[in-house]
Amino acid sequence: MADFSFDVVSKIDAQELDNALNQTRKEIEGRFDFKNSKTTIDNTDKDITITTDDELKLRNIIDVLQSRANKRGISLKTFDMGKVEPAAGNAVRQVIALRSGIAKDKAKIVTEAIKAAKLKVNAQVQDEQVRVSSKSKDDLQKAQALVKGLDVDIPLQFTNYR
Repeated sequence: MADFSFDVVSKIDAQELDNALNQTRKEIEGRFDFKNSKTTIDNTDKDITITTDDELKLRNIIDVLQSRANKRGISLKTFDMGKVEPAAGNAVRQVIALRSGIAKDKAKIVTEAIKAAKLKVNAQVQDEQVRVSSKSKDDLQKAQALVKGLDVDIPLQFTNYR
C-alpha cells in the first residue's frame, strides 16, 4: 500500500499581497485626513516600508493594510511589525517584514507536536517546510487538525497532497 503525504508550509500569495497594497494606496489617496501628506508604501519580496508624516497616520495606514490583507485571505501573522523610526523631514517610517517559510525552530515545534500525539505518521523537516506522511489518510487528517491547533506565530498552509 502506498504512503500518503502532505506538506506544511508558510508562504505568501504575492498577487493577493500586491492587491491588498494597491487597495491600501488607493484608499489612502482618497481619504481626507491624508490630504497633502507625504505618504509612501513601498514593498519588496521580503518587506513593506511605510513612510508618512506622523505616528497617527502610520497607525491608520497599518489598520487599512491589515483589513485589506485579511479580506484577501492573508494571515496577519505574516506581518512582522518593526519599530517606528524617524525619517527625513519630521516623518516616521516603519518596516514590516514578511514572514515566509518555516524556520528550523518552528519546524521543530511542529514535528515534536506531531510525534507527541503518537499518531502513526512520519514528520520530517525539508528545507523550509515539513513533510508529513503515513499509510492512513485518517491519521494524516488527525495530524492536519493537530497542526491547525498549534500556537505558532507564523501562518501555516497545507500543500502537495498525495
